[in-house]
Amino acid sequence: MRIDRRDAAHAGLALASGLALRYGCGLHPVWWLAWVAPAPLLVAALRSTPGRAFLWTLLAGLIAASGSYHYLTLTMPVPQAVGTTVLSALLWTVVVGLARRVMTQTASAWAVLAYPVCWSAADTLLAHLHPDGNWTSLAYSQAGFLPAAQIAALAGTAGLAFLLALVPAVLALYVVRGWRAARVPAVCALVVVAAGLAYGWQRVAAAPSGPGTRVGVAVIDVFMGPRTPAAYNEGIWAQYERHVETLTGQGARIVVLPEKIAVLAPAAADAVARRLSTLARRTGVWLAAGMGIDDGRGKRNVAWLFAPDGRLDATYVKQRLAPPERDFIPGTASSVRTIGTARFGLAICKDMHFGALGRDYRAGGAQVMLVPAWDFDEDGEYAARLSALRGVESGFAMVRATREGLLTITDAYGRIVAETPSRPMPGAVLLGEVPAGAPPATPYGRAGDLFGWLCVAGAAGFMLSIMRLRVTPPPPRHPAPPAYDTPPGRPSAGR
Repeated sequence: MRIDRRDAAHAGLALASGLALRYGCGLHPVWWLAWVAPAPLLVAALRSTPGRAFLWTLLAGLIAASGSYHYLTLTMPVPQAVGTTVLSALLWTVVVGLARRVMTQTASAWAVLAYPVCWSAADTLLAHLHPDGNWTSLAYSQAGFLPAAQIAALAGTAGLAFLLALVPAVLALYVVRGWRAARVPAVCALVVVAAGLAYGWQRVAAAPSGPGTRVGVAVIDVFMGPRTPAAYNEGIWAQYERHVETLTGQGARIVVLPEKIAVLAPAAADAVARRLSTLARRTGVWLAAGMGIDDGRGKRNVAWLFAPDGRLDATYVKQRLAPPERDFIPGTASSVRTIGTARFGLAICKDMHFGALGRDYRAGGAQVMLVPAWDFDEDGEYAARLSALRGVESGFAMVRATREGLLTITDAYGRIVAETPSRPMPGAVLLGEVPAGAPPATPYGRAGDLFGWLCVAGAAGFMLSIMRLRVTPPPPRHPAPPAYDTPPGRPSAGR
């Protein structure tokens, strides 16, 4: 393939977009970059042939996805991490390629909607069909920018992804076609984005504040495996007991410990359950703790909730499994309990990566989620913010106790009430108050992924229209000659 100056310029635009996306939508996102990063790539794609547009998009997609490659190697084998990175880049080529085809085959400026519609469709399909959900959604880049994050309460991550993709699409349309073609979509986009951010500002400003339920989190960055010496394990459990006693002495009514503190056979797990039951009764606290149980026929990732009288009030089995635990048996039922005047739900780590599960919990009455978790250091901030966005979508606060990540308490608007990093022995503790009550059901909580599925239908419509264009033969360049060389209306000589 011959590369000229024009190709070099387009490759430079793709490189710029890839780098901006790597930092704008990575594990430590710079939220404002996500609003503009794809624009140079779209310009390059719209000004290039289909083959070259594919190359520029693949280049940008690989650069963007490379930011998470090392993290992926911590959660899965290297070949699978490579495949995941390549598939993430190919998703960009599909979305940009479809949007480019629609925008170049119609003179209507409203074809600019193809790009945000396709991204919202991809976001929705990943959330419902992929075992890891829409982990790489553009929307999660905005979890730290609260006015934008509130848009998730209206239409979920698909709605937020739509606005994030609309801005660069309009910018690219302006660069490629000029202001005359882009002015109406640009004004409409400005109004829609401004209205969405204004809604977000107002929602955060009106969020209630004040005293609530005092909760504590205790985490030690140590996993007690089957080969860990018994004396060392005893030291860990004794330290957890001291943390719980300290937190309850400071007024905590609920204490949450992390996910899968150990993986034990049933008999050993029963002994730990009795120990935690005694601890809850002695301190008079609601105590949530994560444990792995292996009975020889299968493993389960569970969360226990002990009442202040020592009773095991709930046993929850994790429903959504992370890549390293796909050999575990998933649970099928949610768990919501009344503590005082509020309703608390139990979930474990990756459960809170799925909007549908968060919506189900809110529909079941949960006002606060208690979430034992286990992150991978590099994704600590990202996982905490992603999980907090579940609360924004459906309207619940969250207490998240994670090893190798951030201990966080967030409210139903994504605001951080308290936060601290986890640490190895002697561990870390966190004390804070989750607001009493919960906001009314959000529009997303009532409608679910309706907006996202409408975008799926729209993207399918774009694909069908493109297929029709392919099968319809183009009109001839010159009209076919008449069957007889005779002036109209005059009989031919031989007839």
